[in-house]
Amino acid sequence: QLVESGGGSVQPGGSLRLSCAISGFTDDYYSIGWFRQAPGKEREGIAAISTANSNTYYDGSVKGRFTISRDDAWNTVYLQMDRLKTQDSATYFCAGINWLRNWAVPEAGFGAWGQGTQVTVSS
Repeated sequence: QLVESGGGSVQPGGSLRLSCAISGFTDDYYSIGWFRQAPGKEREGIAAISTANSNTYYDGSVKGRFTISRDDAWNTVYLQMDRLKTQDSATYFCAGINWLRNWAVPEAGFGAWGQGTQVTVSS
């Protein structure tokens, strides 16, 4: 089970930290990732952390602004979001990733998902 928290409203240039509380299962997934979905758009992967070696991966749209990390016990995965832009507004989801192609592109029927948390960046 994954449960996201930490969303909210912030002005452009501000920061938020999202948390994903994980119960069980990390061995079943090769990465834990953060995804986002804006209205009318596909869900897209923005950051992931490997459960094998904690290597991190970022989409180009957030690289250098967002940081994914985890606690030592894999109980929580975080997404620190800095220098937020209006185009970062979306519902953010964390996921256990087990699909075999591109980690950033979810495949139907695969993975485990949280319920999402809303992030709104607006002046």
